[in-house]
Amino acid sequence: MTDDRSQETDQDEATLGRIETEVALLMRLGEATRRATGTAEHRVLDRAAYVILRYLDSAGPQNVSALAARLNLDGSTVTRQVSAMQRDGLITRTPDPADGRGTVVSATLTGRQRMAAVQAARTRLYGDLLAAWSPDDRDSLADLLHRLNEALDARNRRR
Repeated sequence: MTDDRSQETDQDEATLGRIETEVALLMRLGEATRRATGTAEHRVLDRAAYVILRYLDSAGPQNVSALAARLNLDGSTVTRQVSAMQRDGLITRTPDPADGRGTVVSATLTGRQRMAAVQAARTRLYGDLLAAWSPDDRDSLADLLHRLNEALDARNRRR
């Protein structure tokens, strides 16, 4: 019995090691692919602006502290990013009606258009990369990545 448990533990440890390696490679290769992609659509937004605009697109206008909390970032970091995005015409800030000291951030038409262009370019890229995969495999990958992101998000929220 102990031998079986020891084998299961060793196998589980090896699997977790493979997962760690593959996630590290995914992050590195994803960033390298983004930088190396020649199309302009991939470059119309930096990564931080894209993530903020994607969240605003799905959740609607947010105050900076809610945005920081949702994205697991420091408030001062989000404030700097939002300021740069406002200068670039990607977002607008209005006084927060619930808290006079804060502001509510909304995506502008320009911000939404740039975000949509990056999203479409990335979707085409993944379509090309995964063209040989079956629809079931692509669906499984999407489900598993979603579960991984939910687990990472839940862990970050507990901290």
